[in-house]
Amino acid sequence: MIRYIRWCAYFCALLLVALLVNVGRVQVWEAAGYGANPANKRPAIERYAEPRGDITVDGRPVTGSRDSRQLLRYERTYKNGPLYAPVTGFASQTYGTSFLERAEDPVLSGTAPGLSAFPLWYELSRGRPGGGNAATTIRATMQQAAYTGLAGKRGAVAAVEPATGRILALVSSPSYDPAVLSGTGPKVKGAWEELNADPAKPMLNRALRETYPPGSTFKIVTAAAALDAGVVTDVDAPTQTPDPYPLPGTSTLLPNAGTGCVDASMADAVQWSCNTVMAKIGVQVGLRGMTGAARRFGFNDSGLRVPAWVSRSNFDTDMSPDQLALSSIGQFNTKATPLQMAMVAAAVANGGELKAPYLVDRTTQDDGDPVRRTDQRSLGRAMTPLTAMRMQELMVKVVENGTGRNAAIPGAVVGGKTGTAQHGVGNAGTPYAWFISWAKPEGGRPPAVAVAVVVEDASAVRGDISGNGAAAPIARAVMEAALSTP
Repeated sequence: MIRYIRWCAYFCALLLVALLVNVGRVQVWEAAGYGANPANKRPAIERYAEPRGDITVDGRPVTGSRDSRQLLRYERTYKNGPLYAPVTGFASQTYGTSFLERAEDPVLSGTAPGLSAFPLWYELSRGRPGGGNAATTIRATMQQAAYTGLAGKRGAVAAVEPATGRILALVSSPSYDPAVLSGTGPKVKGAWEELNADPAKPMLNRALRETYPPGSTFKIVTAAAALDAGVVTDVDAPTQTPDPYPLPGTSTLLPNAGTGCVDASMADAVQWSCNTVMAKIGVQVGLRGMTGAARRFGFNDSGLRVPAWVSRSNFDTDMSPDQLALSSIGQFNTKATPLQMAMVAAAVANGGELKAPYLVDRTTQDDGDPVRRTDQRSLGRAMTPLTAMRMQELMVKVVENGTGRNAAIPGAVVGGKTGTAQHGVGNAGTPYAWFISWAKPEGGRPPAVAVAVVVEDASAVRGDISGNGAAAPIARAVMEAALSTP
């Protein structure tokens, strides 16, 4: 009898060991798989069990949380959602996150280790600290000026502080309200399908993710490359360029939109946007010189983060001379985001040094204690200080007595460059109107802001005039807001 009891005890002990081994397998080896299983609702329930931290502009939250009293308890809310959508993105219980909501999700959701002095305690207790906050570099008055200026037209505005890289305005139009995607259910699904089916693409962040042919605004890069390379030593000297200009190795003639470009100097070519002169100068700089200059300005960089990722702006590295001529005036395969062209203007304004753009100034705990502050970072020199000074002078002439007069601001020094980018099959599409600029108060203070504006559905009367008529007034409003902000 005792023998049978002993064997029964052995068998029970074996069962206990097997049970413990299985528990270890489930909780250690299989835990990640079970946690990632779509049928497991616990992570989602835990994620939305507490209010999400806020994204702030000028110290005021532009986001919030609403108690839905559902299984996924707290839904995201937005103040002035369409105005700030290109900055915040969306935080949806159904479709995930985008832009800052995604880039700063660990802080906002309360899972970042830096939110607590004792992170191990939350690991052991299976809890988490309250969601932290992300303070943006955006200025509300500038954001509103850009949004109002676009007035629903397809386009974008990007504005940066040249000396620091702080992004001061980031607008994409038309926009949408991220709040319609916050929760769950048929209403949210319907809103998602409607937004994605809209031909105007309201969820496309045109300021960061869309690339356009920059047109004549790229001539700033070409002119800087020519000065740095010594191809042009006197900006006022005639260039001996015919009008029209025969593209090298072809029978194709490149015309100008206006008159007065025959044998024009580089200064006049920038002021009046002569295609012929700048195309010829680009060929003289050469492929290696032009690709190097474009790279120094930020083109061909696929790793730019602000902290949301930014589409790569393109300048081809393998071209024939005729293609190089067209690329040097912002056509052919040359493409740029509005943020990239704001960086071009900022480099000129900042004496040639290009600062890395950034959108989040700092992150904090829910009680305001600091977690992380963004360090300013240089991307290197786009041009020499002497070249930058000459380019500033040329851009000022564009506004004072050239194609960009609509950007002039009394009591301020403004430099700019208009652009009209042809696109579509046979250039049949309505031209994109561009304007890039920078502004500073009179009296020698550093430039306050650099701006890039693109309007997709602008009508062009003649060449660069569309940039002056459609885009320059928007840039002027943003610059005025920057100059009036303490």
